Amino acid sequence: MRQLPRIVLLVRSAGLTLVFSLSVNALPSFDPKPWQEDLEQAREAFATKYANLEWLVLEREIDLPSLFVDAKARIESASSPADAQAAFDRLARKFGDGHVRFRWPRGHPARTLGKANCASLGYDARMQGSQTAALMPGYTPLTNAPANEFPAGTIQVENHKVGVVKIRIFTPQGLPELCSAALQDLQIAADTPCDEICSDRIMTWGSARMTRDLDAQLRAIKATGAEILLVDIADNGGGTEWAEAAARMVTDVKLKSERIGFVRGAHWAKAFAEKEAELRAAARDAKGEDRVLLKGLADEVSARRREAETPCDSTPLWHGEKPPCRWLGDAFYASGLLASGEFSWPMDKSWASLVYQPAKYHYEEAVWAGPLIVLVDGGTGSAAEQFAAVLQDNRAAVVMGAPTGGAGCGHTDGGTPTTLKNSGGILEMPDCARFRADGSNEVMGIQPDVLVGLRSTDGPHRQGVRVAAKLSEAVRRALDRIR
Repeated sequence: MRQLPRIVLLVRSAGLTLVFSLSVNALPSFDPKPWQEDLEQAREAFATKYANLEWLVLEREIDLPSLFVDAKARIESASSPADAQAAFDRLARKFGDGHVRFRWPRGHPARTLGKANCASLGYDARMQGSQTAALMPGYTPLTNAPANEFPAGTIQVENHKVGVVKIRIFTPQGLPELCSAALQDLQIAADTPCDEICSDRIMTWGSARMTRDLDAQLRAIKATGAEILLVDIADNGGGTEWAEAAARMVTDVKLKSERIGFVRGAHWAKAFAEKEAELRAAARDAKGEDRVLLKGLADEVSARRREAETPCDSTPLWHGEKPPCRWLGDAFYASGLLASGEFSWPMDKSWASLVYQPAKYHYEEAVWAGPLIVLVDGGTGSAAEQFAAVLQDNRAAVVMGAPTGGAGCGHTDGGTPTTLKNSGGILEMPDCARFRADGSNEVMGIQPDVLVGLRSTDGPHRQGVRVAAKLSEAVRRALDRIR
């Protein structure tokens, strides 16, 4: 029988010492069993819904079973829920994927939707990446910058003037001032009900403003006489597919986007079914070549839907072996159903964004058409990696800096989160993967053409000095690409 803890009290009174010994009920002990059940639920989710599972095993050479054996042992030895959560968080880090994480009920409250309040809608300036290129010695900011959300300036490198523009984040949600302006322009009163349609209107307005303001900033840089453009996306954690439009604004190279892989299952089957219905509806109203194109794409999407409904057993991967089926299906391109190299019709057609996602941003290609440099670091991830990858793969830019974080493709249409039944933790993992021109998975991170020894322990000005020291090499390589 377990010995109950006792409290001993010593009381001195009138020269006497009285000893009292009291038994107390033991504090409830930590029960690891519910957490072990949650771990098994997480393992099943990874086995069926994780886009980068094949990459993890065959490229990173991770022993999957050992990860879960280790996590289970840590849970068994845990003495509190905090210890158990730490075991799950450690498991997520071992995947080396920026889009794999557990969100816990305490400390990660779900944001409240429903009111037209920018904070409650998720607009947060802390999403913005910090400045790096602007801290280079000799950098001069534009005094008449037309767009506050894209800080810009110039720097002289030998006899070349380099224009610099910072893209802090690839989504309006990192720019609360755009949300406030949208509410005013759209005449949406604060604290009034704001459903998904309302939220999308605000996001669309913000994306349009970002497009116009980046356009204006690029033109302002051109007006300074800059010969080369440096786009700073260091510490940019990503955003939306607006990155595809932004990439096409800074080059005259006809970019071909990365291929997309999808996780088989109900999530993507539903998405393809909806896309097919939209395409066939658009085809009914179209004529000539447009109708032929739309019907042909609808047939291709229908085939992808059938592929999504055909599962692929991941069991061999848990033994370090490649499965006989393709783990991921083919979901066309990061730019939609067409790569931009195939895009030959006007973007103002009503159905343009249905087949080519950047069209919804109404951007102008090649606002900047000269030599291009892209600055990245370990804090560059997700859509920011998408931006860098498409420019690097098409030889449209020289990428300089440090290897990126390796987040790759993330969540489509809300993704496929798994709520753990006992702890209430939410497991998030990517349901898609982007594949580069050489066939590699973008989650491996972007390797710069010009390496800069940026360290996370460096102060921001030290990082600026390190970038400046390598900028002349990047400039020479960028100029060589157009000769």
